[in-house]
Amino acid sequence: NALLGVASGSNQPPKFIILEYTGGKKRVAPIALVGKGLTFDSGGISIKPAEKMDEMKTDMSGGAAVMAVVMAAADLKLPINIVGLVPATENMSGGSALKPGDILKSYSGKTIEVLNTDAEGRLILADALSYASKYKPAVIIDIATLTGACIVALGEDVIGMLGTDDQLKKEINRAAQTTGELVWELPLWESYSELIKSDIADYKNSSGRSGGTITAAAFLSKFVGNYPWVHLDIAGPAWTKKDKAYIPKGASGVTVRLLVEYLQQHLKK
Repeated sequence: NALLGVASGSNQPPKFIILEYTGGKKRVAPIALVGKGLTFDSGGISIKPAEKMDEMKTDMSGGAAVMAVVMAAADLKLPINIVGLVPATENMSGGSALKPGDILKSYSGKTIEVLNTDAEGRLILADALSYASKYKPAVIIDIATLTGACIVALGEDVIGMLGTDDQLKKEINRAAQTTGELVWELPLWESYSELIKSDIADYKNSSGRSGGTITAAAFLSKFVGNYPWVHLDIAGPAWTKKDKAYIPKGASGVTVRLLVEYLQQHLKK
């Protein structure tokens, strides 16, 4: 599947991490949190520039956030059900690595034409988002350092938000306003889906530079099913270049406070 394809260039086997917290009634649908867990991202065959590649150890920030939120919910004994899914792997350029032009069959059965091996986050998330449907969740929220285009569009301090459910987006925004994390919504119009269609597969994993954050989210949307879904692109704020009021230089833990607040507000509905 897509996760195994991304992992094929590394001698470290991939992991698919499942965390379940059952603080609520058993029959209540869980909140599904999906986090990108790229433990190191070289870009694969479509290799990244050497400058700042050392920071690619933080390409697992979305996965780390999911784990932290589940742990926080357990520590707070929140009466809610959560499932956390973290596809974890390296993206390396070994002899067996995924190549531009390869076709992957995802967990959902949909096929993906790989045009850029450095657009790997959406591949592993596709499998995890499809897997989330097994839990029949109330909502699905994914968190990922997904696109440099989000930094170009919004800067280094802002989380890009896209999704299919207006109410869920409002709730995420409300939680962000409480915690002080900066969130800005980008459009996800159907016309963007035309840009990810492939001639030889169901979808392609890259559509060029134009609207990169949006087309990445459009790709993810094809693997969510009919569940309310929001995607949080944390490529900018996942790493800070200097100390801030309560965040030391380096990995920031962005979205952890936001999502814990969201869970607490969700319980008050």
